[in-house]
Amino acid sequence: MLHKTADRLISLSSFLGTLGLLFVVGVIVVDVIGRNFGMPLYGAQDLVIMTMVIIVFGGMALCGRDEGHIVVDIFEPHLPPRLNRVIDVGAALLGAVIFVLIAYTVSKSAQLSQMLHLSTNLLRLPLAWFQYALCGLSLVAALALALRAASAALDPRRPAHPDREAS
Repeated sequence: MLHKTADRLISLSSFLGTLGLLFVVGVIVVDVIGRNFGMPLYGAQDLVIMTMVIIVFGGMALCGRDEGHIVVDIFEPHLPPRLNRVIDVGAALLGAVIFVLIAYTVSKSAQLSQMLHLSTNLLRLPLAWFQYALCGLSLVAALALALRAASAALDPRRPAHPDREAS
């Protein structure tokens, strides 16, 4: 049940990132066309910058679940499979901790932004909204990495990197 809930959260996170990307593309297209007619889209920069938070962190959980993060495997062929598994589990747990710390730090920043009524320059969009979105998306990414670590640690038959061992 935990995996099913996590998969749904990861799918929602990815979907939000996809919607954000489509929104940014639309804003940029409208802004560029508007500039050609001397009427750029007012607040386009605010919209793009704030939506980038959702785009970047929306895809993090999917990358964590599907092992899409950057991997440096210079020593992997020379180490025993058990040690490679320990390293993979440790890296996934470290990633989960980092995303939890990001969420914690940004939540403190969001509280400050809310208290000071901080907003974007042109459209006056409250910064706290986007900071809380970043917190939520970071926690989903942490969950995805923690589940990946748990499944790698608990399933000894599962190769550390299935795509690399198959080739």
